[in-house]
Amino acid sequence: MTEQKAYLAPRIFDGEGWQENAGLIVENGVVAGVVRASDIPVEAQTITLADGFIAPGFVDLQVNGGGGVMLNDHRSVEGIRTICAAHQRFGTTALLPTLITDTPEITAEAVAAGIEAARLDVPGFLGLHLEGPHLSIARKGAHDPELIREMEDVDLANLIAARVELPVLLTTVAVESVTPQQIAALAGADVKVSIGHTEATLEAAQAAFDAGATTATHLFNAMSPIGNREPGLVGAVLSIGGLSAGLIADGYHVHPESIGIAMRSKRGPGHIFLVTDAMATIGTDMTEFTLNGRTIKRADGRLTLLDGTLAGADLDMISAVRFMHQTIGIELDEAMRMASLYPARVAGVAETHGHLGNGARADFVHISDDLAIRGVWIGGEAVHLA
Repeated sequence: MTEQKAYLAPRIFDGEGWQENAGLIVENGVVAGVVRASDIPVEAQTITLADGFIAPGFVDLQVNGGGGVMLNDHRSVEGIRTICAAHQRFGTTALLPTLITDTPEITAEAVAAGIEAARLDVPGFLGLHLEGPHLSIARKGAHDPELIREMEDVDLANLIAARVELPVLLTTVAVESVTPQQIAALAGADVKVSIGHTEATLEAAQAAFDAGATTATHLFNAMSPIGNREPGLVGAVLSIGGLSAGLIADGYHVHPESIGIAMRSKRGPGHIFLVTDAMATIGTDMTEFTLNGRTIKRADGRLTLLDGTLAGADLDMISAVRFMHQTIGIELDEAMRMASLYPARVAGVAETHGHLGNGARADFVHISDDLAIRGVWIGGEAVHLA
């Protein structure tokens, strides 16, 4: 039996534009349309949201942890479920739990957990992001240098095999550790390849893009900067139209003026999109945790190793949207696309995620006028109500 619900709100942002005094029609977990209030079917069960607006649920392609756990330490369906649930209250309805550089054995366990989470249809689980171990030690950031290594044939085969059983698989690699031929093989198997933690030149970044890389990991952070004679990976992201890039918009990882410059400079059709790079702290009051045996401290909105190196982010997606809109001055609809539609495109799931067009999954959020999350639905089911 078809169950039809109509969510009536003062405004609805469908991923492309705004509709005033409108209803979001949901049938069996799928969007059946956005209509004027006067056109809501009489047989639909109407749920009235008296203020604020409805928007597509957020899509986060880099989430290391949440709810007190890190994927590196909790390589299980329950660990993934905890991470997904922790981010739902902040508007994220689809995410890639992210494994930070680790051993082959731990990587295999995380992949197995992801495959099982996909089989069980864990709410909010979109796939996996393997950030490393094939990175550059020169741009290691918080990654353990003892675990960074070049990609070998067995690594390539394992990634391709994992993609067969995962809905989405994204991997961050450095041009120092992975060849264009390996990137081409991954892209040919529909593994999403991101360039990051690298000293890549513009020429090397172009070669990676030509081979099939489509995005770059946390723009400006752990990558070669723009120079007067060498544009580096930052310059490559801005100048190569087909490249997209994630951005940690917390005011600590990237200076607001640098964000503004990047937003004005980025050549399309690729986009800069938001990621949280969130760690275990999200949704908790914990003040420290460990990664690969090293202590990470939480203070004043920042997460750092004991030597002061930034180690992921203490950031949720609605806060990133607020930062882009209120601090950077990006229009609200564009800030929300950066958190939903653009990452969905990078992940290859924009047919069903990141917007509220007909046939999309009914993943949506109710946001107050002051940009606080009031409610979250995944597949038409409420998972958080403030």
